[in-house]
Amino acid sequence: MPLSPPQNALADVTASDAALRRFLHGLPGVDGVGLEARAAALGTRSIKTTAKAYAIDLAISMIDLTTLEGADTPGKVRSLSAKGRAPDPTDRETPRVAAICVYPDMAGVAKAALEGSGVKVASVATAFPAGRAALPVKLADTRDAVAAGADEIDMVIDRGAFLSGRYLQVLEEIRAVKEACGAARLKVIFETGELSTYDNIRRVSWLAMLAGADFVKTSTGKVAVNATPANTLLLMEAVRDFRATTGVQVGVKPAGGIRTTKDAIKYLVMVNETLGDDWLSNHWFRFGASSLLNDLLMQRQKLRTGRYSGPDYVTVD
Repeated sequence: MPLSPPQNALADVTASDAALRRFLHGLPGVDGVGLEARAAALGTRSIKTTAKAYAIDLAISMIDLTTLEGADTPGKVRSLSAKGRAPDPTDRETPRVAAICVYPDMAGVAKAALEGSGVKVASVATAFPAGRAALPVKLADTRDAVAAGADEIDMVIDRGAFLSGRYLQVLEEIRAVKEACGAARLKVIFETGELSTYDNIRRVSWLAMLAGADFVKTSTGKVAVNATPANTLLLMEAVRDFRATTGVQVGVKPAGGIRTTKDAIKYLVMVNETLGDDWLSNHWFRFGASSLLNDLLMQRQKLRTGRYSGPDYVTVD
């Protein structure tokens, strides 16, 4: 069911900090027990044979193949880009990944390595992963990444400001970064493991969407609690209700801790059951992962040949 207020009132909810606070705290409270039970139930669905093969290919096509380490080198980024272009060199029917995700200083390297492939360049920005920098620094970080060739920007919110109740500050920062992105799509990372409550996750989801986020993203992959079925389901419900209220569709990206084909398929079932076909493409759903690709390829080879091959190692988040 669409959430209130109706669409024509949403223009007013960001007019002041007080109005935004009233709106966010007026959202329905989250039944945590029910949310976790629903997520767990969806995870029990059995996917076999042809459906499993389809799901594996779909999951591969949705991966943001990621390297975000201080030791990243141009050679490492080129190697990862080659992996993204041709995940299984022995089978040219294997889908390409959605994007290669790197730090801003490596965006140009990835862009050159991916030229003509259709694989996007995603760059983290805004003082990732902590987000502890002044706004001009965050905007410069974003502009540098876009100038280097980034097609997508993954920004982190100021969790301290959000948890202190400075909602309008967070919204205005997201809007400023969105403007700095130009034509690049903006994924807004919440770091759900630091937000304490499901109610906060619902509120920050709506805040980001009101600010113009193209994607809402669970986490950086750099903290103890990253994507979980429950917090990702909550993001899915938020984007579903936001489209029902405003007509605007927003993507979802769980990130961190999704490492097996079994896990990925659980998330795809959740997308299908909660959001439907409109979100079952890499334009609207992504996995923030790197080691996940290895397991998907092993399972794909098992379905194709009847036997497992050794893991083809790539960098791990």
